[in-house]
Amino acid sequence: MHLFLSAGEPSGDLHGANLVRALARHNPAVRVTGLGGPRMAAAGATVLYPLAKHAVMGFVRVLKHLRTFFRAARLAQRSWAADRPDAVVIIDCSGFNLPLAKRAHAAGIPVYYFMPPQVWAWRSGRVEKIRRWCAGVLTVLPFEDEWYRSRGVATHFVGHPYFDELAAQQPDAAYVAAERSGVGPIVGLLPGSRDQEVTANLRLLVGTARRVAAERPDARFRVAAFNDRHADVCRAAFAGLSLPVEVLVGRTPEVISMATACVAVSGSVSLELMARHVPSVVVYRMGRWTRKLVLKLVKVRWMSLVNLLAGEELYPENATDSDDPTPVAAPVLRWLNDEAARSEVVGRLRELTSREARPGACDRAAAYLLAAAGGRAAAA
Repeated sequence: MHLFLSAGEPSGDLHGANLVRALARHNPAVRVTGLGGPRMAAAGATVLYPLAKHAVMGFVRVLKHLRTFFRAARLAQRSWAADRPDAVVIIDCSGFNLPLAKRAHAAGIPVYYFMPPQVWAWRSGRVEKIRRWCAGVLTVLPFEDEWYRSRGVATHFVGHPYFDELAAQQPDAAYVAAERSGVGPIVGLLPGSRDQEVTANLRLLVGTARRVAAERPDARFRVAAFNDRHADVCRAAFAGLSLPVEVLVGRTPEVISMATACVAVSGSVSLELMARHVPSVVVYRMGRWTRKLVLKLVKVRWMSLVNLLAGEELYPENATDSDDPTPVAAPVLRWLNDEAARSEVVGRLRELTSREARPGACDRAAAYLLAAAGGRAAAA
């Protein structure tokens, strides 16, 4: 059997890699080709184009990369003509993957969506395209599954694959213990995995660290950078500020594990914060006009997956066009200064984790995809 996977950003590359490994466990003979990144390649997929390194957000940035995206889509089509897959599996990244799904559907290749876009939150009209071009959607959140089903989409609930990654992680316990043994609480700063996320939010994170340090001079700050390039940008931003800051690459699980509290750019990392029971503030920096537009379009009360799962704001959210760190620093300082307040949040996170954090999503997805694609191949 031959499956073609398409992942267009680092998180998709991560989940794609775990899916590739799960497919091999269920069927060692399965071949996986596609568009992705180094993690998918390391897991055994033949990556035809490193699409994950071109992850972008925002209309203008997408326009700048249109030529790259068209080139990748044409490459995918040529590969299908030369080596037709039994199914195409698209992972998140709807801006690229939905047009790719249209091409695959037109070629008569069944398409399955793993990690579908959050159309229940905004731009809900995309559900029409998903229903038309996708043979099935592998949903990751309980309310998401209900939403898609109620709109006539064939779904199969597998759970969130991020919990697969967490189950496989083994943070360096000795390193965490050594860091915790220092004087003062640790505040984790997580600036995101995309270049523009880091650029847009870093000034706010630096301001937050300065604001927290002004009241808690004993606080120490650890920045979890996605790669060396981001680390250099972060170090430059903190240079000369006389703050106890260390920028780390490849240490996100350790930063989260050692932290008393965190400030994180909005994304699926909030699920890791939840699973490790760390009180956190979620930020997403937007320009003034973008913020006004998004607030009109968004259909849900919160953007953080943790808050959506909990049905309440466990993680304070700060969508802003301002660099004022006060609204971000205030909850962090409360958790640092009031152990009872912190313990209350930790207890609710423990309850939520025990209810929602169910590993095995990639194995369930692999079993479904192999059965679905195999059944279609046999029918053909």
